[in-house]
Amino acid sequence: MGLDSFLGNPQAVTAVREMLASGRVPGALLFSGPDGVGKKTLALMLAKGLVCERAGADFCGECARCRKADQMLAAAREDFARRREIKESARRVEGLIYFDLQIIEPITKFILAEQIRQLRAIAYTRPFEFPRRIFIVDEAQTIHWQAVDLLLKVLEEPPETTNFILICPNAFELRPTIRSRCTRVGFKPVGEAIIQDLLARETKLSAPQRELAARVAGGTVARAKAFDSAEYDRRRQPWVDFLEATAAHGTGPSTNWRQIFDSARALAENRGELDGTLEVGYSLLSDLMRLMLDPAADAIVNIDLKPRLKDWAGKLRLERIEKLKAGLDQAYRLQIRNVNPQLGFETLGMDLISTGAPRSA
Repeated sequence: MGLDSFLGNPQAVTAVREMLASGRVPGALLFSGPDGVGKKTLALMLAKGLVCERAGADFCGECARCRKADQMLAAAREDFARRREIKESARRVEGLIYFDLQIIEPITKFILAEQIRQLRAIAYTRPFEFPRRIFIVDEAQTIHWQAVDLLLKVLEEPPETTNFILICPNAFELRPTIRSRCTRVGFKPVGEAIIQDLLARETKLSAPQRELAARVAGGTVARAKAFDSAEYDRRRQPWVDFLEATAAHGTGPSTNWRQIFDSARALAENRGELDGTLEVGYSLLSDLMRLMLDPAADAIVNIDLKPRLKDWAGKLRLERIEKLKAGLDQAYRLQIRNVNPQLGFETLGMDLISTGAPRSA
């Protein structure tokens, strides 16, 4: 419990500790950095530190106020989930009630003006149960344009007893006037070693699976914890078959057309998974490009396939790897239209082969 339990981003944790220790926490903070690296988690830790009965550079998680903070957050989550179930978006904001510690999230695609109006109305009143109010605005980049000026006004004249923590992946998605009124705390991807240690403690993944999970996660703790080895293998196998067939054969009777067409069909089998399918394809493409430039490169995602990737990179060469990228880009652009993705993958495979017979590595 406490800030010591936070994984990664020591510079952000140090900044929060120093704020709490000094007793001078800025009225408006901006936590920005990649998704899934703990921005909201650290914001909640800071919020508890601001109200904890055992005041200092941390929070205890055990005092009455820390327990009350957990209750407020649980009640807010329940209320938010209930509102998201309401079909009429306009009715989702009816009767909003904010606690002394409140997370404000998009209630539709956006954080609506009424949500920010309620924030303003409550911010200038005295807290009910805590010495301070803390409003955590998650996904702040989704604030509706009609609500931005409302938020700006309260940040320009912040109440003495209220703190605001805005969270977003990219600070530059926010209006400059919003950014200028916030003290920024930056976050970076979490190190692979930290993620692998976490997975070793909390999952039953083998060591090679943990290494793969950490690389696929790209520094994101949440994604690493959700990693399903069997599911990833299932999504990746059609790409393995596709690359095996296109790299191993050129034009002529030796070409395994059945393997190409079967893998193309498997890649397009579930349109609802096409985003994930293309993401895996791009990760393999990135690995191929790295290994083509440096066969000894270790900074690849699909580390368990390194020997096969090196072989494919040597056979496909630059021209066909460029065609593979163009094909993936085209599939990505066409996914929002009613275009048969299987036909696109089949055409890509034929194009890769027709480019020319592979040369030995």
